[in-house]
Amino acid sequence: MSNKRDPRYDILFEPVKIGPVTAPNRFFQVPHCNGLGNWAPRAVAEMRGAKAEGGWGVVCTEIAEIHHSTELHPFPSLPLWDDSDIAQLALMPEAVHGHGSLAGIELGHFGIAAGNRWGRTPVLGPSTVPTLESAEPFHAKAMDKTDIREFRRWHRNAAVRAKKAGFDIIYVYCSHALSLIGQFLYTSINSRTDEYGGSLENRARLLREVLEDTKEAVGDSCAVALRFAVHDMTFDGGPRFDGEGREVVEMLSDLPDLWDVNVSDWSNDSATSRFSKEGFQEPFVSFVKQITDKPVVTVGRFTSPDTMVSQIKRGITDFIGAARPSIADPWLPRKIDEGRADDIRECIGCNVCVSGEWSYSPMRCTQNPTVLEEWRRGWHPERIAAKKSDDQLLIVGGGPAGLECALAAARRGYDVTLAEATTELGGRVTLESALPGLSEWARVRDYRVFQLQQMPNVEIYLESGLNAEQVREFGFDRVAIATGAHWRRDGVGRHHSAPIEGSGRDTVFAPDDVMRGARLTGPVLVYDSESAYLGSLMVERLCEEGHEVTLVSPTAQIAGWTQLTMEQPRITARMYAMCHEVLTDHEIVSLAPGDVTLRHLWSGTRRTMPIGAVVLVTSRLPNDSLYHDLVSNSDSLADAGIKSVDRIGDCLAPHLIAAAVYSGHRYAQEMDEDVPETPFSRKDTVWSSFAVGG
Repeated sequence: MSNKRDPRYDILFEPVKIGPVTAPNRFFQVPHCNGLGNWAPRAVAEMRGAKAEGGWGVVCTEIAEIHHSTELHPFPSLPLWDDSDIAQLALMPEAVHGHGSLAGIELGHFGIAAGNRWGRTPVLGPSTVPTLESAEPFHAKAMDKTDIREFRRWHRNAAVRAKKAGFDIIYVYCSHALSLIGQFLYTSINSRTDEYGGSLENRARLLREVLEDTKEAVGDSCAVALRFAVHDMTFDGGPRFDGEGREVVEMLSDLPDLWDVNVSDWSNDSATSRFSKEGFQEPFVSFVKQITDKPVVTVGRFTSPDTMVSQIKRGITDFIGAARPSIADPWLPRKIDEGRADDIRECIGCNVCVSGEWSYSPMRCTQNPTVLEEWRRGWHPERIAAKKSDDQLLIVGGGPAGLECALAAARRGYDVTLAEATTELGGRVTLESALPGLSEWARVRDYRVFQLQQMPNVEIYLESGLNAEQVREFGFDRVAIATGAHWRRDGVGRHHSAPIEGSGRDTVFAPDDVMRGARLTGPVLVYDSESAYLGSLMVERLCEEGHEVTLVSPTAQIAGWTQLTMEQPRITARMYAMCHEVLTDHEIVSLAPGDVTLRHLWSGTRRTMPIGAVVLVTSRLPNDSLYHDLVSNSDSLADAGIKSVDRIGDCLAPHLIAAAVYSGHRYAQEMDEDVPETPFSRKDTVWSSFAVGG
């Protein structure tokens, strides 16, 4: 790395000793899942390796299961059940060590949070209680003394295997209510009357024993870290930062080589930007460094180097911990070191990355379209292949797909012209980031616009709506249509295959109208049959404007999709606090002047409500008329010298902003490339270690 950094940030690049190992700097990618587990170990190793190359001094795995008695099938997980798992795991530290960083592994047993559907082994817990993993009527087996001895042996053996695999830091996991060790601490879970129950000292006994076992087994050459939730915001009987959380730190202060502290559960630890801002965990974790002399790592979705420096200088932490910011920009540390802090691709806190894990799929990122494509497609977060031709590219539309396409194509060396019909760039990002709580989403636009402004091979034209004739007149070699999509005003969507009766009235609005400042009168009904994030945001915007709002949804849950981003409980609570009334399991039957008729889906009961305006949040349609006008006459395209016309982003298929960014990036990556029929590698090691299931 260069020495161009601002001297104010020198403290971030100081080495820090962790037991028998030394981290080269203070940037610490804490353990985080990725939606692949052991399904594609080379892909995971390349993803972690890209972070080490980008300057993260410590790079960690997700939870590695220590034994076959703890698995989350069908969730993609990372087993370390026996020696057959070592070879796959060793790919990750090898990739990380190649860039001079330390590799950490988080050893864990899910306890009552496990499902054990694969091995059909009884779920283990401190006491016989219902399991947390699903709504199925599973109960845990209360561990006896033999089970506890065996558990300690499993953990010790896993630590030895991790050392053989080449890891430098070995975690004892006690966080997020997902750890058997941590579950012993909860009075609501642990009702034991022996030496592992009752007093805090007894409930923390297993934690102490496992830490001592791990240090004895591998502590000569590996650092032993404790990941501990000092404050639980979700479950009863758990640690609190001003109570037993603090007492545990006092009790064990000098035992781990590193304290990795956070809040629980995961939805609180990884709260979205809609509900929590940068550094939000500080009030709960700041006491830890007052108690221990061992190094401390904390998280808080840190993206600002000034905030990072403040955290260290004020004695809050020794390491800048990050999961989501390291996904959004694997080269964040390197950019600070090279004096390029303005080039950081800042995390927007949308939790699309988390949604991959919860939907059994590879991790995605709204800001970083290359994540987990490093091995599979050969994409790098910062480098991109040079252009293969002198083709000139016209992009029509300056939303997320168009901006990312322009940036990636320009970095390849293509001359790019971007035409945007409105007075500002950003498309749906600009509209949605103005909604309550989503201001950080504007980073998707701002990062790309700033980068494009530095590039001499990019021309941007605002207020430049184009028709097919004008596109043909310009004669660009390639044309990418990124004109986005629009919300339907007729109610057609997942729950209505035909327009809702009366939806053509002038008192019926789409989200686009609300976001563009339409004036609504009278009580407002928001009808959310999409059940993602936007319906609840329509409610918030309208309540801010002083409207009395009723929220109606044909689904059983409010904003059901946001379970994947771990926001659904917060959104539900906010809706009940803000709305005049919330009606789930109801559909709109018809709209009339001044009222709406609803039907309860299960009882069939109908109800007519007086309403001044209705906002239909149902589905979207692509703005693809320009595309069809162009491709309908292939001869005219050839005469104009246009080699190809393609749709990207929402114009191709309405989806998440992350998908639009990815679509734009993929188009730029594949321009003039000979793309195989299967455009990504899939010859990775799959399923091998599940053969040793219980």
